[in-house]
Amino acid sequence: MEKITHSAEESIEFGKYIGSKLKKGDMIAYLGGLGMGKTTLTRGIVMGLGLKDDVFSPTFTLSNEYRGDSINVYHFDMYRINGLDGLESIGFFDYPLEDNVSIIEWSENVNGIFNESTIRISIERIDDDTRKIIVDGGDRFC
Repeated sequence: MEKITHSAEESIEFGKYIGSKLKKGDMIAYLGGLGMGKTTLTRGIVMGLGLKDDVFSPTFTLSNEYRGDSINVYHFDMYRINGLDGLESIGFFDYPLEDNVSIIEWSENVNGIFNESTIRISIERIDDDTRKIIVDGGDRFC
């Protein structure tokens, strides 16, 4: 699925749509450089799952947790993490990922954790406000 958004608000709305389709155990792998709008899209995803938390970039904390009544979202930034050893050092494997949704920024740094069911979201900057968002995650996103 491909979507062109022309503002942060449109990206949030598209994120809400994505969030409404997610289920426990889903993992999202983001592809896209600095300033692409990954956190903005995540804000919409969290809203689409019905969570009320404020969403912030996990750049300096490495992970943020957003809590809901029946599902949580774990939002990771892997910019400074390399491979499985790096994941082990931050306690990644201690999170209950199978019962929640996880969102991984800079996913290319930790490719070893993804499988065929991983939802891959690529974000490309067209101009200051416009983004091309491609979701590769199966039929539920068509």
